[in-house]
Amino acid sequence: MTNTSTKQTGTTRRGALKTLAAGAAATSLPLWARYAQAQTSEPIRVGFQMHRTGIGAAYGRWYGRATEAAARLINEAGGINGRPLEIVVEDDGTDPKRGAEVVEKFATQHNCDVGFGTLFSHVVAGSAPRAGELKLPYFIVSEGHQLASGALNRYTVQPGITDVKSQVMAMAPFVAENLGKKVTMIYPDYAFGHDHRDFFSEAIAAQGGEVVAKLAIPPTETSFTKYFPKIPRETEVVYHVMVGPAVLTFVKEMGEFFGPNGPEMFGFIDSLEAVDIASPGLEFLEGSHFWEGMPRYVQPNQTEEDKFYREQVGVDANGASVSDPKDVSTYAHMFACWETLYFIKAGMEAAGYQGPQDRQALIEAVEAITEMPLSKEHPQGPKLFNGKTHQVFGEQHISQVVEGKLLVKHTTAIEEGFYPDEVDYTKMSF
Repeated sequence: MTNTSTKQTGTTRRGALKTLAAGAAATSLPLWARYAQAQTSEPIRVGFQMHRTGIGAAYGRWYGRATEAAARLINEAGGINGRPLEIVVEDDGTDPKRGAEVVEKFATQHNCDVGFGTLFSHVVAGSAPRAGELKLPYFIVSEGHQLASGALNRYTVQPGITDVKSQVMAMAPFVAENLGKKVTMIYPDYAFGHDHRDFFSEAIAAQGGEVVAKLAIPPTETSFTKYFPKIPRETEVVYHVMVGPAVLTFVKEMGEFFGPNGPEMFGFIDSLEAVDIASPGLEFLEGSHFWEGMPRYVQPNQTEEDKFYREQVGVDANGASVSDPKDVSTYAHMFACWETLYFIKAGMEAAGYQGPQDRQALIEAVEAITEMPLSKEHPQGPKLFNGKTHQVFGEQHISQVVEGKLLVKHTTAIEEGFYPDEVDYTKMSF
C-alpha cells in the first residue's frame, strides 16, 4: 500500500478529516438546541450484526459495549448530519447462514442505512455477498484478508482494524529475531486460521525461518490434549491463535503438556481474549509473548485517548469491566467498533448522506479517506486507510506477560504491515 494524498477537491475531504481529528467532546450547545433538527428527522439506523450467541459471544458482548458507548457520544455531540444515531441489533449466532439472513433483515425490514459489526471471518464470508446484492454498505470489524484479497465486493469496508496478513508481516521479524525460527502453528480450522497459516508461513520464511508443523483445530473442539503430541521436537516456538469459549481450556492444557521446559510461546491474544491471565493454571505463560491490537493493561505511557476510551466503555486498568473484575474484555479487538462508527460518521458527513439513495456517495466518500490520526475517535492509534482495497493499516503491539500482566515490549510502524494491493474496488461498478 502507498500513502496516497489526503487532499480532495472541495470541502468534502476537509470535512471528513476535521471529523476524524476533532475529538469526541460534545458541543457547547444545550441538548434541546442540538436536537432541534434531529427531532424532525428520522434517525440514522446502523444495523449491528452481533455475535450475541455462538462461539463469538464474548466478543459480541464487548463489541456491543464499545458500540453503545460510541453511539452515545456521537448523539451527545449532535448525531450525524443533524440526525440521531440508532443502533439496531440482530444476533447472528456467529453463524454464516444466519449472518446473511441478518443482513437481509437490516436492508428489508429495519430500513437500516448501513450494516456493521461482523467479526468472525466465516460469518463475513457468508454475509458480505448478500450485502453486496442488496447494495447495503457493510462495515466489517473482522481481521480476515478476504476483503483486501478481492474476494468480497465494493459495498464491504474494513476501516477499524488491520487484517491478519498485515499483522503477521509486522510480527514475524520480532519472532525470528527474539524467539526462534522453527515454528509450530496451532490455529482454528476456518478462514481466519487459514490466513494465519498461510501468511505467517510466508512471513517467517522471509526471515529465514520455517513452519515445521501446522495443527488445525476444529472451531467446536473442547479438549486439545490429543494435538500437542504432534508438535515436532525441533520446535523452537509454538505460535498459537485460538478463539471461542474453550480458549481457557486450550491454554491450560498446553501448559500441562509442556510443563516448565517447553518451547517459546508466541500467541495472538485471541487465545486469551475475555480470559483473566491470572487464572489458575496459566502461570506457565509468564515470560511468553502476545500480539495485541490495543494493549489490555494500562501501560506506563498511557495516552489520553486510551484513558478517555477506557473510561467511556467502562474498562478498568486491568482490562476488565469496572463493575465486575471477572468480566474481562476483548480489549485487543473491540476498539474497532468504536473507530468504525466514527469512520461511518465521517463518511456520511463528507457525502452529505440523507438516506439509502446516497449509499453510493457514502462508499465513494469513505474511499477518499486516507489518514486517521490518533484521537478520541481513533484511540488505538494512527491509521492509514487504503480506498482501493477497503482495508485499514495501523500499528501492532507485541506484549510480554510480566508478573501476570501484559507489558508492551515492541510497537511496529504502520508501514511494516503494508503489502501490494491485490484489488481495486474503486474500479468495480456499483
